[in-house]
Amino acid sequence: MSVTVSLSPMKRIRSMNTSSNRATRRRMPVGRIAAASVAAGAVVAAAAGASHSVSSEQPDLQAAGHTAAAAAPVSAPVALEDPAAKAARDAELVARDHERLAREADALRPKVVIPVIGPVSSLFGARWGEFHAGMDFADPIGTPIAAVTDGTIIEAGPAQGFGLWVRVQQDDGTIGVFGHVNDILATVGQHVRAGDIIATVGNRGQSTGPHLHYEVWAVDGQKIDPLPWLISRGLHPNTAMAS
Repeated sequence: MSVTVSLSPMKRIRSMNTSSNRATRRRMPVGRIAAASVAAGAVVAAAAGASHSVSSEQPDLQAAGHTAAAAAPVSAPVALEDPAAKAARDAELVARDHERLAREADALRPKVVIPVIGPVSSLFGARWGEFHAGMDFADPIGTPIAAVTDGTIIEAGPAQGFGLWVRVQQDDGTIGVFGHVNDILATVGQHVRAGDIIATVGNRGQSTGPHLHYEVWAVDGQKIDPLPWLISRGLHPNTAMAS
């Protein structure tokens, strides 16, 4: 008596797949199995090589970053100037500017001037039976009197016949005499420049009216005619009223 065993559909499919796999393994040649194994090994090796390549490149990139950072220029710290040194340097620059401006102003200023603005009333030479050793400029009392050239005050005070006078050692070594002055505005030893006010016109001493009496004494003390001396220096006083 035979017994028939009935299998469920799922069990039939599994049984068929298992039988098929066994049959396939039995039918696959040995060469294909080896080729498949080699291919699988190549894939694994390629993956490992790629992983090693990536990891080996990372140190190179890091090294490149360090090199770039080292090559980048580094700004030096700015040193602050010492305040005292800066103040001294600024003061020196200001002093140099003042000296330059002073030189420029000195180059532009006149080196010789007529002592007063009034006309010449009397010339050098014989006058009224006497010798007149200078030239007179008629001007009101109090009119400023200027130094004719650069020079030094060598005397300022009372003088016989002049009442008061001022004497100046002028830039060429001559002595300028300013007589009959009303006020003395300079002191002995003072250095003056052409145009500096040294006195005012007066009427002191033996005088016939307010005026400045101006004389020029040569280095040897001889009294010389002031008019040609002034003309030789480029000055031309008004002598239209001179006698």
